Formats: sequence, structure tokens, C-alpha cells
Amino acid sequence: MDTHHKTSFSASQPFDPAYDPMVAKTPGQGRDYAPTYWIATAGPAPEDDGPIRGDVEADVVIVGSGYTGLSTAIHLAREHGIKATVLEANGVAWGCSTRNGGQAQINAGRLKRSQWIERWGVDVARKLHKEIAEAFDLFRALIREPEIDCEPQDGGHLYIAHRDKVMPVLEKESRVLNEVFGYRSRIVSREEILSDFIRDQEARGAMYEPDGIGIHAAKLAFGYLRLARKLGAKVHTSSPVIGIARQGSLYHVTTPNGTVRARKVCFTTAGYTSRGLHPLTRYRLMPVLSNSVVTRPLTSSEIEACGPKTGIPLTDTRTLRHYYRFLPDGRMQIGSRSAITGADAPNRKHYDLLLAGLYRKFPALKDIQIDYSWWGWVDVSHDMMPRICRPDPAEQIYYAMGYGGNGVMYSAQAGRRAAELIAGRGQHLDLPIFTSELPSYGMLTPFRRIGQRIMYRWYALKDEVL
Repeated sequence: MDTHHKTSFSASQPFDPAYDPMVAKTPGQGRDYAPTYWIATAGPAPEDDGPIRGDVEADVVIVGSGYTGLSTAIHLAREHGIKATVLEANGVAWGCSTRNGGQAQINAGRLKRSQWIERWGVDVARKLHKEIAEAFDLFRALIREPEIDCEPQDGGHLYIAHRDKVMPVLEKESRVLNEVFGYRSRIVSREEILSDFIRDQEARGAMYEPDGIGIHAAKLAFGYLRLARKLGAKVHTSSPVIGIARQGSLYHVTTPNGTVRARKVCFTTAGYTSRGLHPLTRYRLMPVLSNSVVTRPLTSSEIEACGPKTGIPLTDTRTLRHYYRFLPDGRMQIGSRSAITGADAPNRKHYDLLLAGLYRKFPALKDIQIDYSWWGWVDVSHDMMPRICRPDPAEQIYYAMGYGGNGVMYSAQAGRRAAELIAGRGQHLDLPIFTSELPSYGMLTPFRRIGQRIMYRWYALKDEVL
């Protein structure tokens, strides 16, 4: 039986705009991509290995073909000589990896450096910063590979205060970065933002970080796919995992058309981790929706009014932050948090709220034509930090996820670290994100959405009024 034929993914089912990982048992099979700017402008998807057909064997099965899963496959092959089999329910990088804002920042998870210190102390925080800095170096090296052409816009990251009252917080964080971590962030005035970066009318000042790159999200994922397959990995699309059973030393990973027998399994499903995937992943994440839009190309007068001098990542200081940037083809992209449930995701009010944010920042774009609008699930962990670990020492099961919206860059390193753990060479990985499992609220996780509704209202009041 031939499982090695090459094909480009062709959707057999339409995109489901109301998909919700907290409710659905699986993300579907062969569903079309979300209607993102990235998918529309990436060109044809590279060849993959098609669906699993029949029973096959593998050393390692990776579940999920986004940035983390493909990076894990790349590093297993390149650094450990292990050729993994990657299983994807739909098309390659169907979830987070083609629905994000294309922002690579020097972070992982939702916590700031000062919060690392509060949680773990200075010594651990410094080691974690070193890990994140090494991750950024790896990411920069990967996107220079000939297989990967993701339109990088390098030049740093600007964390923009949307109100005057936030500036003291940014100033304190910048001091911590400089004095504790030796990282050369700096405070930027409103005037400098408007003259040298972009004419964001809400900006009251900012913290500039030297490391930040805007990328084309789907071109990055497709580049990872080409590189992984070049190194010998198999990437099977339209192959959702519908069951995992251990039989002796092997895991039988079942898909609709065949079973993969493997010694080790790694989950890299992030915000698209279905509740029935495996007991070790159940209720380990709080999936949160994020909306994104991309405008038509700006006219010369609109560009003059908005004044973009750069395409670097920009984020504001709202708790429910906006992330935005000027794209290489002259469009503006902006995203922010959205609905609580998948059923409510198509509700027009979330789209209108996002556009209101765009208009506040750039009044010249009021009522501009929006060419692309989509939403996707973000893998927020219960303690706001990712995990790359083997959660149960009695099982040869691993996972890497929980980036909280900061996975574009760190997922590359997460895949490398996951590969080290899988290959039995992760003894040096002693940071908390490697040595502890994702915390869980168990059966209470779905009910946290009640609290999420209340907190979103409080965040909005705190961000805009108080």
C-alpha cells in the first residue's frame, strides 16, 4: 500500500466559521481554510503526503501541522536523524499558523519580564530570557532558509501606550529589561512614533524592543512544510486523529482511513486541541478567539495620512490588545480579541468593534474597504505561559503549546525543544516551561467562559474609561 504519494491539499468540506474547540470533538476532516489574507496571497500550497491510507509505522507521530509541529519534524530530522510522521486533520497549518497577525516578537506566553521575576525569581527569569533570545536567533536563521520566503519585515517591535496613564508602566518595564536582563529596550515619545514609525493617533508613547519581525503567516508555514519534507518527514493532511490507544510499547494513532503505530506521540495542536484528543491534553488550554482584518491597498493620500515608515509589529497596551502593522503590498492589518464562543464568532458586532479600533488609530481609514476578515482560536494556558514537556513520565507522550498569541516566533524553538525531549536529549531543559505540565481547571474549564464574559467587560472599562 502506497502512503507516500504526493499531493497538494484540496478541501473536501467547507470552512466552518462557528467551529469551537471547547465544543467540537474534532476540528473536522478536509475542511477548507479560513478566508485569511495569508491563504489568499500565499500562492498554491506545497505538496504534502495526502491522507493516511491503511496502517503504517513511524518512530514518532506529531499531531498538528502548524509552526510547532513542522518545526518539531524539522529538528527531529536535522538534529536527531528521526523522520517523523505529521498528522493534520485539514490542510497544513490550518489553525493558528494561518490565522495570526504575522508578528514575531521576543516573547512566549502572556507574561512580561517583571511578572517572570515575581513568579520565579530573578535567576530563573534571566535563564528564561536567554532561552527566548536564543529562540529569536533560531527564528531569524530559519526564515533565511532557501525553502522559506515569508516576506520578513525586520526592525523591532513597538509596544504603544494608548493612554497617558500607561506610560509609567512601560517605563518601569523598560528599566527592568535594561537593568536586569541587559536587553536594550528604550522609551519612545509620541512625537518620535508619529515621525519615525507610524501616525497612530492614539499613541501617547511606546516601548521599543530591537527584536521584532513582521512575516507572511502562510508563506512561513508553507516554507516549514517544504523544509520538513525535504528532510524526510511525512506530512499527511485530511487525517484527523480519532483515537489513541497504547498497546505494549506502541501507540496506535487512529485516523478515519488507517492507523499509525508509533513509539512516541507529540501534540502540537495549540488552540485547535479538541476536547476528546487525549486525557493528557484535555482542559489544559483556554481557547480564546481573535479577530483580524486587512484593508484594500491604501492610496497615496491615505499612506501620507497614516505615515507608515515601517512594517514592524505594533501592539497597544490594552488588556485586550490590538496588534497591527503596515503590510508589504500597502495594506493595513489589525486584529484584537473577539467573541467568547464559536457560535457567536460570526456576529457582526465583533467586526464593528475591531473597525472602530482601526478608525481611532487611523481616522483617514474611516469606512475603508476591508478585503479580508477572519477569526481564529488562540491557545491561552491557564497560567499564561507555554509548556514544552513530557507531562507523564510513564508515557512517551509530549506536547508543545500554550503561547497565548506569542507563538509565531517561539514556536520554532518550541519545536526544537520538543525534538530534544522526544530524542531523549532534553536533560538540560530545566526551566519551568519544560519541567511542568500545563495547569488544568478540569471540568471547570468550559465554565470559565462565564468569568471570561465578566472580565472582558471589566478590561474594556479599565482600558477605555478608568
